[in-house]
Amino acid sequence: MATKVVMAQLSPTMEEGKLLEWKVDEGDSVEQGDIVAEIETDKANMDIEALGGGVLRKKLADAGQTIPVGRLIGVIAGPDESIDVLMAQAAAESGAAGGAAGAAADGADGRTGEADAGKDAATRHAAASHAGGGAAAAAARGDPASARAAPDQPGARAPGRIRASPVARRMAAESGIDLASLAGSGPGGRIVKADIEAALASPPRQPAVAPAPVTAPSRSPARLEDRVEEASQMRKAIARRLVQSIGPVPHFFLTTEIDMVRALELRAEMNARLADRKIGVNDLLLKTAAEALTRHPAINASWEGDSIRYHGAVHLGIAVAIEGGLITPVLRDADRKGLSEISAEVRDLVARARAKRLAPEEYQGGTFTLSNLGMFDIEQFTAIINPPEAAILAVGSTVQKPVVVDGEVVARERMRVTMSCDHRVIDGATGAAFIGTFKNMLENPLEMLF
Repeated sequence: MATKVVMAQLSPTMEEGKLLEWKVDEGDSVEQGDIVAEIETDKANMDIEALGGGVLRKKLADAGQTIPVGRLIGVIAGPDESIDVLMAQAAAESGAAGGAAGAAADGADGRTGEADAGKDAATRHAAASHAGGGAAAAAARGDPASARAAPDQPGARAPGRIRASPVARRMAAESGIDLASLAGSGPGGRIVKADIEAALASPPRQPAVAPAPVTAPSRSPARLEDRVEEASQMRKAIARRLVQSIGPVPHFFLTTEIDMVRALELRAEMNARLADRKIGVNDLLLKTAAEALTRHPAINASWEGDSIRYHGAVHLGIAVAIEGGLITPVLRDADRKGLSEISAEVRDLVARARAKRLAPEEYQGGTFTLSNLGMFDIEQFTAIINPPEAAILAVGSTVQKPVVVDGEVVARERMRVTMSCDHRVIDGATGAAFIGTFKNMLENPLEMLF
């Protein structure tokens, strides 16, 4: 039975996805659970797994295309199984989309030539599917050279195409091996797992290093150029979310300055005792926020239309800047975890966030967010609330300042924080009480024990 490969909705806010790469070629055998493609969602890069076994008979989208959620992008079926119905469905979807989208999917593989202009889409798809990827499919793509070629031989490699098993492709990607540099030992020159293992076992060849060209120094800086590039799926999602937040959500802001001397002393003492892991300032801030939220449950809340939800657990969002945007992995049950546990879990979440490898459940369901720009030498800023959360805490850098202590001017380590509050949920006095507890705990760390 034929299996659809569709652009799945991998996050609640995802409306479309970008096909980054096919992991298998047309004609490759796949098993249920094999990774067949990688896509860019509005939050992360994620793999699409085959929901059934067979052969990847058709790719209906090319790498780089942005495709609506639910759209058919490929078909897995038996080698001789008819896929005419699914090809007609793909043509109908493309026709409904109209314009450029319809032209892109008009042929079964998105590359229909002018020779097919007089055929309807369903007929072209059927012709290509019965050809099994051979000369008829090449003709449907408008490839004269391939159309004149003899029918495909089993396992033969098409010009410019590398045949490799899904496992071999995965191993090569993980090991940095160029598949084009290998000779496959499988049927028809197909690269298999054993070929990758052999390449890993052999010593790498050192490429000759060409001398760097000598160029005359430039007397003027490079000129900037106008350019327009498509926004990533993450940037599009950020744009939608911010419009939903800063407009409809009535923000107000509370700022205070915190003496960090005792907190930094505590951190230094803890790190002196830890051999394998160090506590970061952000870890300490997260722990303090979690403790303060347990004492002020009105802040650990969300607006839900005509009601307010007060959460029974503290799930802290951690704003992380990554290439192309921002994501907020969630530290779950932060109020029940110690500093060492928080530190280890945050390191793992941040690393996988930057690699765009978070699962959807790892960046959804936060109840309060902390955003720290102190490492960028930003002393103070205001952050936009991440709905439906009711507040977000913006943390600036810790700097040495002259302050009056016991009537004398001394240098102290100070840090400014600003909390953005949703006035539908939080009033000024309620927010100020939370900020006061947060400040008191950092200035007197023993307060966390009582």
